Amino acid sequence: MIPERATNPALWPPILGLLRDSFAFMEGRIDPPSSLRELTPGALSRQAEIGEIWILGPPVACVFMTPKPGVLYLGKLAVAAAHRGRGLARQLIEHAEARAAALRLPALELQTRVELLENQAAFRAMGFVETARTAHPGFDRPTSITYRRTVAV
Repeated sequence: MIPERATNPALWPPILGLLRDSFAFMEGRIDPPSSLRELTPGALSRQAEIGEIWILGPPVACVFMTPKPGVLYLGKLAVAAAHRGRGLARQLIEHAEARAAALRLPALELQTRVELLENQAAFRAMGFVETARTAHPGFDRPTSITYRRTVAV
């Protein structure tokens, strides 16, 4: 599959469905709950304006990319359960690396929750290194881990 930039609002419902299905396993595991609860078609339109949304297939995988000072921030990386284990997340990360290089940004950055050990292992396996631990508002303990991966520009 070839990554396609999602700009057509007709794609928002299937992207939201993919994200909700893919993030469902986090319910009851992470605190605070995922920001996915507030994700709407309007929010996807805003993401497509301030950043990018990339999909594979109809979609069966997606990632949000947002340029920030010195990094291309990746969010909402998701792969449909029936398509996991085929390297689609890795393919989207490699595409993000190409986008970062094209934008002359020297690093990819993403966050995952401290409770999601499997996500942490997957990101480390793809060359990401932990750079910070942060707490959501109202929490006195780290709730998220920030990872970075250098990009050759």
